[in-house]
Amino acid sequence: MYKIFGAKGDILDAEDFIKKIKEYAEKNKILIQVFNADLIYGEKHLISAFEHAKRAMEQKTNTTNSLEMEIFLYAAGERQLKNAIPKMGIKKGEDNLAFIFIDSIEGTQEKELDQIVDEFLKQFYLIRDDKVLEGDIYTLKKFGLTKVEIETVTKNKYQDLILEKIAMVDIIK
Repeated sequence: MYKIFGAKGDILDAEDFIKKIKEYAEKNKILIQVFNADLIYGEKHLISAFEHAKRAMEQKTNTTNSLEMEIFLYAAGERQLKNAIPKMGIKKGEDNLAFIFIDSIEGTQEKELDQIVDEFLKQFYLIRDDKVLEGDIYTLKKFGLTKVEIETVTKNKYQDLILEKIAMVDIIK
């Protein structure tokens, strides 16, 4: 089971923030990955990245040693962390954040995962805002898509361009 959500908050120190997230995840027996939400084009973006990463881990075609970082690579549409982190990683002062929480215990109920998310938001002084996950043409440009690529589809197909980049990670591996 997984939960995807957006949030707003002020990051004073990105490295410390990530360290505290890892500690929180271990304490609650879940996996957590955080992204700069300004490069996320809808919930399907992260669902696709999660499904691709999970399959890569199962088939032993993964590039990284953890599901969280594999998701990160796919979400960024990149093959290497040295390219993915500057692109999708959080930075000091970041206010739009995207999260995926993955339950690592079989049988956890959705209600329990929702409680963990609520507790997390309070503990990290974040305000839940799923609207930060909504993408637009600026999201596509920040993601690295060219004007020519964007013009090949209608506005209602913009998300497909991102999903295509995620799928391409398997090909470039």
